[in-house]
Amino acid sequence: MWLLKTAIFFTLFAFALNNQQVVAVYFFFGTLWRAPLVLVVLAAFTCGLSLGVLVMMPRWWKKRRAHRMNLALQKDTSDISDKPSAPADNSVVPRHGL
Repeated sequence: MWLLKTAIFFTLFAFALNNQQVVAVYFFFGTLWRAPLVLVVLAAFTCGLSLGVLVMMPRWWKKRRAHRMNLALQKDTSDISDKPSAPADNSVVPRHGL
């Protein structure tokens, strides 16, 4: 496992060393950002990852809420079915089945 992590690290490190030239990123209204290419790629990846997580959050919350409701319903029904009800008087309770 450490060999795989080391290989990934050195691959990304070589990528960073090979992409050190300064690039210009033009925004609206004439604003400009000059940075090494590796930082621009890292910033674009980070922004995309953050946006993806933010877009998925409502769906995750909805599924989590539905799962909790389902667990609560299962708990309520299991509590009712696990506890046999005592007869009101001392008469014999008929048992059905074989």
